[in-house]
Amino acid sequence: MYPDAAWQRCRTHHAKNLSEVVPKSEWKWVRTMFQSIFDQDTPTKVWDQAREVVAVLDEKMPAAAEHLEDAFDEILAFTAFPKPAWRQVWSNNSTERLNKEIRRRTDVVGIFPDRESVTRLVGAVLAEQHDDWIQQRRYMNLEALADTDTMIAEAKRRAGEEDAEFQKEIGMTGSQEDRAVA
Repeated sequence: MYPDAAWQRCRTHHAKNLSEVVPKSEWKWVRTMFQSIFDQDTPTKVWDQAREVVAVLDEKMPAAAEHLEDAFDEILAFTAFPKPAWRQVWSNNSTERLNKEIRRRTDVVGIFPDRESVTRLVGAVLAEQHDDWIQQRRYMNLEALADTDTMIAEAKRRAGEEDAEFQKEIGMTGSQEDRAVA
């Protein structure tokens, strides 16, 4: 549906998955190193620290290093966003909180008579949550959202230029009619 969308895995969930391939006796220092990736203040430093963590892990625990390195694109996708948005992007706490509220409300009912009644209840919970989000403080400030819009527009512009250069390189210039005549 959104072919250009980045996939950001929750870093807490990935840490749990990583802990499953690390011996329990080693987990404390591995967790500290893993968290150090997210303590960096620029995208370049984040990626450099991630590579450094993988290099250190590779010496003692190659499976853990491979596990972490394979997930770079998913756990470091937040670096493509402006820094003020990082905290919101790298976590899925709001989604989990919403799911917890839906579960809490549906557990009270137990068994629903039909699909429509489930839809009505969950829809009401979502509408209520939407109202709460509108009335409470913003999850992301407007400046961060504007920076993100600018960044996305710039990325699309660059992608269009790269596509045009590629088409030119392979001889796909002009319209289809022009190419058919040539």
